[in-house]
Amino acid sequence: MASKPIYRVVFHNQGEIWELYARDIFQSDLWGFIEVETFVFEDASKLVVDPSSEKLRRVFEGVQRSYIPLNAIVRIDEVEREGTPKATKAEGKVAEFPRAMSFPPRDDT
Repeated sequence: MASKPIYRVVFHNQGEIWELYARDIFQSDLWGFIEVETFVFEDASKLVVDPSSEKLRRVFEGVQRSYIPLNAIVRIDEVEREGTPKATKAEGKVAEFPRAMSFPPRDDT
């Protein structure tokens, strides 16, 4: 039986681009959000420690589920194995094109 897939989630957060690995991703009941659960971090007992990876480990320590706004998501990839989570400064002059917010239809009968 194949092991459970691992997803790489890349998104914008407060002027940085965060790359995380997780086992579960869902469309949230909170409209406009993606739910990310079961975060995967590499073994903390390694000799060489990446500061950005440790920052993300501390931020998500004890978090069961995170809700990420759809407009912050850069991409989501299904990968064979986890990599090193990282937080890098968002540099460049490309910005997201603003779009009108549309709400799901209401079932008022």
